Amino acid sequence: QLQASGGGLVQTGGSLRLSCAASGRTFSVMGWFRQAPGKEREFVAGIRRIGSSTYYADSVKGRFSISADNAKNTVHLQMNSLKPEDTALYYCAAQRGLGRVFSVSDFDYWGQGTLVTVSS
Repeated sequence: QLQASGGGLVQTGGSLRLSCAASGRTFSVMGWFRQAPGKEREFVAGIRRIGSSTYYADSVKGRFSISADNAKNTVHLQMNSLKPEDTALYYCAAQRGLGRVFSVSDFDYWGQGTLVTVSS
């Protein structure tokens, strides 16, 4: 029900835009998480459908921006000033309810990951 796209290889300082298209239903909360090799999955950014409140991990604040196109049931993650430590598999996720935006366990649906590689 979630289809992520937009990953790729970029140099340090570059930009990428990830997209996540949801189908089948609308979701109260959508978010992006990432998982680097050997590390746990971590929160990156989230957005609530009602009110469009946005939330970011400290490590990406000021560089990443999450937005939603409710008409298209799509969420985007604009990533600027990318660093090698941003390299990871990025996952789109969605909640049926109104759980914690930062918590992996509160998300009900997950898309396939899209790989982001930032070269130094």
